[in-house]
Amino acid sequence: MDSAQDFQPRTFSIKLWPPSESTRLILVERMTKNLSTESIFSRKYGLLGKQEAHENAKRIEELCFASADEHFKREPDGDGSSAVQLYAKETSKMMLEVLKKGPRTTAELEAPVADTPLVPADTVLDISGGKRAFIEADEAKELLSPLTKPGNSYKRICFSNRSFGIGAANVAGPILESVKNQLTEVDISDFVAGRPEDEALDVMRIFSKALEGSVLRYLNISDNALGEKGVRAFTELLKSQESLEELYVMNDGISEEAAKALSELIPATEKLKVLHFHNNMTGDEGAMYIAEMVKRSPNVESFRCSATRIGSDGGVALSEALGTCTRLKKLDLRDNLFGVDAGLALSKTLPKLPDLVELYLSDLNLENEGTKAIVNALKQSAPQLEVLEMAGNEINAKAAPHLAECLAAMQSLKKLTLAENELKDDGAVIIAKSLEDGHADLKELDVSTNMLQRVGARCFARAVANKPAFVQLNINGNFISDEGIDEVKEILKAGKKSLDVLGSLDENEPDGEPDDEEEDEDAEDNEDELDSKLQSVKVEQDD
Repeated sequence: MDSAQDFQPRTFSIKLWPPSESTRLILVERMTKNLSTESIFSRKYGLLGKQEAHENAKRIEELCFASADEHFKREPDGDGSSAVQLYAKETSKMMLEVLKKGPRTTAELEAPVADTPLVPADTVLDISGGKRAFIEADEAKELLSPLTKPGNSYKRICFSNRSFGIGAANVAGPILESVKNQLTEVDISDFVAGRPEDEALDVMRIFSKALEGSVLRYLNISDNALGEKGVRAFTELLKSQESLEELYVMNDGISEEAAKALSELIPATEKLKVLHFHNNMTGDEGAMYIAEMVKRSPNVESFRCSATRIGSDGGVALSEALGTCTRLKKLDLRDNLFGVDAGLALSKTLPKLPDLVELYLSDLNLENEGTKAIVNALKQSAPQLEVLEMAGNEINAKAAPHLAECLAAMQSLKKLTLAENELKDDGAVIIAKSLEDGHADLKELDVSTNMLQRVGARCFARAVANKPAFVQLNINGNFISDEGIDEVKEILKAGKKSLDVLGSLDENEPDGEPDDEEEDEDAEDNEDELDSKLQSVKVEQDD
C-alpha cells in the first residue's frame, strides 16, 4: 500500500468544447421542437411547420457553433465553458428572432423577403451576443480581429447590442475600411447606447466614413436615437448606397427633419425590397418625405411604417404613394392616427397591390366608413391574403356584412385579428358565418375585447371547430357567461380541435354586460333569435 506521502492526487482536464456531433444533432432536434410547438410566441406571431422549424434550427446551430468556435480559438487554454455559454445564449437569442418573425408566407417561400438573409456561417461576424455592454479599444480590437485575417470572406457584420465609444470606433474604422469592398450586409443597430450625444455622433461619423463606398444590399441603423443629427452623421455611408435592397430605420427618433434628411441622402431606392420605419416620431410632415421615398421604391415588397404618429394628411399622402409599389407583399401601418379619410385613400390604393399577402391595419381609427371602403376593395383585389389585422378601429355590427363578404372571398386566410372593436353578438353572428365554410388554412382568430356574450362566443367556436390547421382562438376580454364558456369548450371538443386552441380567459367578465348606447336588447334574451340568424344567414359573394 502506498504511504500517505507517496500519494499524488490525479488531476482531470475536462474539455467542454467542442460538443460532439450527437450533441449538436440533439440540440437541433430540441430547437425544432421548440420552434414548432404551441407557445406564447406562436400565439402572437404564428406557429412554424416542422420542416421550416427544422431548417431554421439547423441554420441557427451552424451559425452559433461557428461563432462559439471562433470564441474558443481565441481562448485555447480554457475549458470551453465560455464557448458553451455563448453557444447556448446565441441559440436562444436567434430562436426568439425566428419566433418573432413568424412562419413564412406562401409568397415568401416563392420569393423570399428576409430580414436576416440565410448565409454560410463563415461569412458572418456577429458580436451582438452576450450582455449589452460598452466596449472600448482593447475589446474592439479582439472582437474584430477575424476581419483582419488575410483572405477572410466575411460579407455580413452585426455589431448590434454593443456600445462603441470613440476609442473602440477608432479601432473599428480602419478595420471596416479594409473590408468594406467585400461587405454586403451591415447591422449597426443599437451600437451607441448610453453614450453622450457628441460622442455618439462622432462614432457614427467614424463608421460612416469607414464604410463609405461599400456596395450594400442590407443596412440596419435602428435603435440609435438618430434624429436629424444622427441621420446626417451617416451622410457618407448613405450617399454612397445605390444598391440597397433592405433598409431598417426603426426606433430612431425619425422626425420631420430626419425624414427629410433620409429622403435627401439616399441616392437610389429603386432596388429596395424592404423598407421599415417602425416606432418613430415622423408625424404628418415627416410622412410626406417618407411618401417621396416610397414613390421612388417601386420594387418594395415589405413596407412597415407602424407607430409613427402619422395623422390624416400624412396617411393620405402615404396611401397614395404606396400605389407605385405594385409588388408589395407585406404592408404594416399599425398604430397611427389615419382616420376615415386616410382609410378611404388606402382603399383606392389596395386594388393596385395584387401580390399582397399580409396586411396590418390595427389601431388606425378607421371606424365603420373607412373599414367598409377597405374591405370592399380587398374583396375584389386580395382574395389571396393570408394575414389581416384590423384591431382597435371602432368597428361595430353595421360594418359586419361588408367585412363578412370580404372574408368569405379570402380562402387563403391564416390569421385574422379583429380584437378591441365593438362587434357584439350581432356582428359576431355575421362574421363567424362567413368563416365557417372553407378557410381550411385558418390558424388564428382573435376577437378579444368585442363586447361578445354567450351567443357570439358560440358562433366563433363553431366557425373554427373543424378547421384542420387551426391553433388559436382568442375570445378573452368579453362578457361570456360561465355557461357560454362551457358551451364553447363542448363545441371545440365535438369538432376536430382540442381545448388547447382556446386562449386565456383571465380577462373575461362572466357577469359583465355591453354598454348599449342604442338601447339594444341584451344578447342573453335574444339567443333563440340569434341562433336562427346563424343558421339562415348567407354571405353574398360577387361573381
